[in-house]
Amino acid sequence: MVLFDTHVWVWVVEADESRIGAGARRLLARADADDRLRVSPVSVFEVTTLHVGGRIHFNRSLEQWLRDGMAHARVAELNADIAVDAGQIPRTALPDPMDRLIVATTRYLDATLLTADRAILAYARGGHVRVHDASR
Repeated sequence: MVLFDTHVWVWVVEADESRIGAGARRLLARADADDRLRVSPVSVFEVTTLHVGGRIHFNRSLEQWLRDGMAHARVAELNADIAVDAGQIPRTALPDPMDRLIVATTRYLDATLLTADRAILAYARGGHVRVHDASR
């Protein structure tokens, strides 16, 4: 199972392959072939918030972009176990609560998180979550 971090999901939906490394593209292709790509509801929230706030722009409506995005991955569950796990991740390790929810979702799914987020990659070096650096 592979879970997209929000920015990587945006890159994939926007076909911005220059940001995605060869190894990450191979990982995506294998996971897609087995229907093992997931996106967190947190990422849906983040994309919506960023778009409404004017921080990201698409060449189609937000609704169409989200439909296109969900064609690339199924939406993962968000439940109380994930929320409790996320709440136990120290703010000093991952200051962004959305990152903590995405990391906890990754652990819940026993998945690999595809991310280029330096804080998450650093947190993963402690063995806290399985990641693949999207730039590689």
